[in-house]
Amino acid sequence: MGNWFEHNIVATGRLPLFCYFVTLIVAFIATRINVRLIRAKVGWFRNLNVGEMHIHHVVFGVVLMLVGGVSGLIVSSASQVGYAVAACVFGIGSALVLDEFALILHLHDVYWEEEGRTSVDAVFIAIAVTGLLLIGLRPLTWDYGTLVNPGALIVANLVLAVVTLLKGKIWTGMAGLFVPPMLVVGALRLARPGSPWARWFFAQRSPRKMAKAIHREERWRRPAIRAKIAFQEFLSGRHDLPSTRRGRWHT
Repeated sequence: MGNWFEHNIVATGRLPLFCYFVTLIVAFIATRINVRLIRAKVGWFRNLNVGEMHIHHVVFGVVLMLVGGVSGLIVSSASQVGYAVAACVFGIGSALVLDEFALILHLHDVYWEEEGRTSVDAVFIAIAVTGLLLIGLRPLTWDYGTLVNPGALIVANLVLAVVTLLKGKIWTGMAGLFVPPMLVVGALRLARPGSPWARWFFAQRSPRKMAKAIHREERWRRPAIRAKIAFQEFLSGRHDLPSTRRGRWHT
């Protein structure tokens, strides 16, 4: 294991990325444990307040990201170890910020509401993308040798990625940036019924396609979504407050 780590992580210059990856996961899990204990009112775990103002942990995340990012810029060419330490700080900050991504998106506290699952999705995407980078994959690359202009390939990949995302296939679009054939599949397949693409092209112009998209969603997509939600809530807790209320348990 030591030889593998030295050869594949340290020697390839991926130690800072590895440290970021690990601290992102550990900090997210630790944060979720903390907020679940706060929600359950266990022991001394309580919200952090200054007077009547509640301090969200996204504030600490932003500060840590700034510290880690600027420190990384300073030490990146001087020491891989120092760069790795800066990456750890940046990873912790990223976990705190992404854990409240839904708050940033909606501009109010939806942490334990239905919309709060967006934060968990954001963390999962960040972990997945970082993991792909860590194993050596790079986005928007598709090796056709000298047959096709690399710039044209990048533009084609971006177009396919945009179409795939507009069709509501978020995970396919993100993974396809690293495995371009997935973008071809995502761009050609039928859009999800709630996606912008379906609203623009199916709702009025092609009711038959919309009905087919809804049927596919109910038959294939819904079971996968339920399994994903069950796994997310196993890690992060239930997001079960009504959407009209603002979450009261936080950190």
